[in-house]
Amino acid sequence: MIFSRFSDRKFVQNLKRFPERFRRSLSSYRFYAYLAILGPGIIAANAGNDASGIATYSSVGAGYGYTLLWAFIPMMVSLIVVQEMCVRMGVVTGQGLADLIREQFGVRWTAFVMLALLIANTGVIISEFVGIAQASELFGISRYFTIPITAIAIWWLVVKGSQKRVERVFLAMSLVFFGYVISAFMAKPDWSQVAGEAFEPSFSLDPAYLFTITALIGTTITPFMQVFVQSSVVEKGMDKEDYTLARADVVVGTLFACLIAAFIMICTAATLHQQGIMELDSAATAAEALTPVAGVYAKYLFGIGLFGAAMLAMGVLPLATAYSLSEALGFEKGLSHSFREAPIFLGIFSTLIVVGALFALIPGIPQIKLLLFTQSINGLLLPIILIAIVSLANNNEIMGEYRNSFLFNCLAWLITVVVSSLSLLLIGTTVIDFF
Repeated sequence: MIFSRFSDRKFVQNLKRFPERFRRSLSSYRFYAYLAILGPGIIAANAGNDASGIATYSSVGAGYGYTLLWAFIPMMVSLIVVQEMCVRMGVVTGQGLADLIREQFGVRWTAFVMLALLIANTGVIISEFVGIAQASELFGISRYFTIPITAIAIWWLVVKGSQKRVERVFLAMSLVFFGYVISAFMAKPDWSQVAGEAFEPSFSLDPAYLFTITALIGTTITPFMQVFVQSSVVEKGMDKEDYTLARADVVVGTLFACLIAAFIMICTAATLHQQGIMELDSAATAAEALTPVAGVYAKYLFGIGLFGAAMLAMGVLPLATAYSLSEALGFEKGLSHSFREAPIFLGIFSTLIVVGALFALIPGIPQIKLLLFTQSINGLLLPIILIAIVSLANNNEIMGEYRNSFLFNCLAWLITVVVSSLSLLLIGTTVIDFF
């Protein structure tokens, strides 16, 4: 935690007394201080851009063009607010979210939340493996080769690697998202129209339109992201002195993730929507459809992005589940532990990897129905998680001077009410459509 000392306010004030050359040298240390903290916020936000997320953004771009780009601004603010509270609780209490829920709300509520999280995350993990399969098949590689290899690679990285190594690899995986930026530019969109739609909201009371906005929010703000970011902060050993830099990590990560999601939408809006292709069933279908419009390279870039996104989420989701269940049950957890030291934590992670890989190898697995089911579970769980987060962040006993301010609290509760209402609306619509 040496670097964290450079974020101290008194240090910054005293820094002004030194010669300019010396100040520049120390300013570079502040940059390295951020690099030392860098990780949880960026990884958690980018993991939300998983295979199902890419499919959602692609479908929205194909179906609605640029008209829903404005939604990313309130979604970005909402995600920053929620994840900032989780990071703040992590650095102040030194405990994960499941730990705090068990202590403050009791075993019964914790058991319900953890069961719902386990079911939802297992379904999404399977869909990530299916995303791996679809991405590899875009390049003519069989899923029966790709899925076992990627499953073993992720398992080996987490079980045999250290916390620092796992974090670095996950950060490196995030770089594949730049492929979507390049794809968007290759699609040659009307950038003046893009800017206009992004900053001039358009509303409609059409049920399909409202459902689409709700699906976007549900894809961007998911329960596992909050669990992962808080547990990662705790395992990284951050404390109150690191709060400023940890918060910056959340902001940077959220901005990056939302921009990538917007570029995915721009790419399909500029190509598929313009060509009248308005319905997609997966991200792989979107990649295939790009070929006659934007060229084969855009297809491959889209495929590489899908593969990297699924790989990242395939590692983060089982870890978030293992963190939450281990915390709720009071077992040892952490990437620095061996199987002997943390058998439950690593056992849960390993089991989820095996289950996800095996189910994804089943021919014709109904990915869309699976995602609708897990989306409904997440929609039910999200209001409970958000209420718990805001309540805990307001708890003077555990947060002290770091509890929510009045204005921040008003914004946090507003986001909780709006997102929860839309999530419940999404559940109702999904159930009706399903039957």
